[in-house]
Amino acid sequence: MEMLGEVLPILVYFLGSILLVVLIILGIKLIQTVDRANSILDDLEEKAKSLNGFFNVIDSFSNTIAVVGDRIIDGFTGLISSFFHKRKKKKEEEEMDEYE
Repeated sequence: MEMLGEVLPILVYFLGSILLVVLIILGIKLIQTVDRANSILDDLEEKAKSLNGFFNVIDSFSNTIAVVGDRIIDGFTGLISSFFHKRKKKKEEEEMDEYE
């Protein structure tokens, strides 16, 4: 029994030191993995920023097309509106002439 009391603390210290070494190695590997992931994310961010100009050009082009389309539609509806307004005004004048 006395031998077990002397061997057991030595065995626990030995296993504890092995565990400490393994945790240190895992920590170093984790730090390296995080550094690589940060590098990849920085690269992706740089590429996304380079595409921002392209997307801004597309956005301004689509806005220009929308404005031109709106003006065409406004002109067309104004033309139709003025045509019907003239017919209505002409009809009202004819009715006024009938009453006189």
